[in-house]
Amino acid sequence: MGKIIAIANQKGGVGKTTTAINLAASLAALERPTLLIDLDPQANATSGLGREPNRLPSTMYEVLLGSVRILDVIERPIAQLPQLHLAPSRPDLVGAEIELIHWSGREFILQRTLEDIKDRFDFILIDCPPSLGLLTINALTAANSVLIPVQCEYFAMEGLGRLLNTIRVVKERRNPSLDIEGVLLTMYDPRIRLANQVYAEVKRYFKEKTMRTLIRRNVRLSEAPSFGQPVILYDPTSAGANNYLALAQELMERNGLTASEVHAPSANGWKEP
Repeated sequence: MGKIIAIANQKGGVGKTTTAINLAASLAALERPTLLIDLDPQANATSGLGREPNRLPSTMYEVLLGSVRILDVIERPIAQLPQLHLAPSRPDLVGAEIELIHWSGREFILQRTLEDIKDRFDFILIDCPPSLGLLTINALTAANSVLIPVQCEYFAMEGLGRLLNTIRVVKERRNPSLDIEGVLLTMYDPRIRLANQVYAEVKRYFKEKTMRTLIRRNVRLSEAPSFGQPVILYDPTSAGANNYLALAQELMERNGLTASEVHAPSANGWKEP
């Protein structure tokens, strides 16, 4: 299948990387070969899966500059989730936008990079930086669709217009097949009136593109990255783990796939199938 999904929102703090890590891990737990590409120079998806960015010899920085193949940097960071693969990042990725600025066809570098490997995975998720620069443009040009996390806060819709316009321009000029996979409400608290108002507004505007699954506020989700684990391993019984498993199942349903039985939780995480 090899569906490529960019997870993007130029507004920071909306749960973008949290979604990238935990959705990828949940898809892997549902027996779907999944690759998470960390395209954010903050490298939080890399560290959130237990890897130390500054100790890695090669990352997406070298891949984009053409000095190594993406196959040379892909790894399986978590033994309990053998279907989860990571193409890691380092902070020096921030320099790639400057170094690539004069390259011909610079917006298509990631698309060409993924051409040889996309059929090895059911899903390829790209964690985009919180900006609309060259790295995000590369992700949108390479992707089949975009998943947009939106925080259930007062300024939730702020900046979405710019992102939607960027998606429209990329679709018109570089990637005609690009579509919106869905809009995902994060940090949702049903007890707060504003959260319900934001959900109603997003659903009114995006209609069927609004994901049914809501990601609720959950302390375990916030704690898991500091232990280098997705929440599905850190606390398999938490609301965060259940929410992202539900999101993974919804994503699979939207793409005509049947969910396999999730690994049974054990004291040490997830049992091997």
